[in-house]
Amino acid sequence: MHNLIFLTDLAGADLDPYVRLNEAQLFHALEPKPGLFIAESPKVIERALRAGYRPASLLMEEKVMKRDLADLDHEMAANNTTGLGQTPIYVIDSSLIRQLSGYNLLRGALAAMHRIVRPDLSSFLATMPTDHPRIAVLESVVNPTNIGAIFRSAAALGIDGVIVTSDSADPLYRRASRVSMGTVFQVPWTYVDAKVWQAEGIDILHQLGYQTAAMALRHNTVSIDDPQLAKVDKLAIVLGSEGPGLKEKTITESDFTIKIPMAPEVDSLNVAAASALAFWELGNRRGE
Repeated sequence: MHNLIFLTDLAGADLDPYVRLNEAQLFHALEPKPGLFIAESPKVIERALRAGYRPASLLMEEKVMKRDLADLDHEMAANNTTGLGQTPIYVIDSSLIRQLSGYNLLRGALAAMHRIVRPDLSSFLATMPTDHPRIAVLESVVNPTNIGAIFRSAAALGIDGVIVTSDSADPLYRRASRVSMGTVFQVPWTYVDAKVWQAEGIDILHQLGYQTAAMALRHNTVSIDDPQLAKVDKLAIVLGSEGPGLKEKTITESDFTIKIPMAPEVDSLNVAAASALAFWELGNRRGE
């Protein structure tokens, strides 16, 4: 039995996560505990629930409520999860949902979800596969759309885990999780403090047996299809910010600087497009 609460306005404090709090405020909402994030659309909500994220509440459009709840219940039962239980489900009509930011992208459903505690870098890497793991490191990637697209490519193209520096966009931001089609809940990932990454991130990866491949425009690069990359036992692919790219220290300390061969009149790709090509090549040709 669902805990349905039918609303005629958006004034209640319980609706603050959906109406009045921005994403930074949601991130810090429950300090010192991890905060909240918003998952939008039934598919993204379902993937978050399947991954073990706990909902604080849901907000649903009345005309699609029965369909969406039936779909969510079906998915939860199929995946042996606890489902929605007595989670508050706020039900609103079409005129109210149009007052919400981005209402045309919501597909009739939003959920305020509890964040989880992320492991530190060493603990996270200990969970990676033992047979030729391939991970990605996102250094100062600040565009949420690119973050979401990179996660979607990582899920599709054989990347085992993603490390995100703390000065990057949050993978759980609404736009990032929506663009990722919920794969931010599917691919294992964690944060690393940006200062820690710059001071000793490459060293930590080296100590744990990883070689690093920095994607950068340099003359002394190797192509992403170079056979020596496929032979590396543990490989971390490091991608940088959309404008400046990787920091010089990251490049000089990495074992490889890699590039994507391109036509001479074009020098680079968007970081999300570059990640898809690199993941396809380096994720699929491991151990050859």
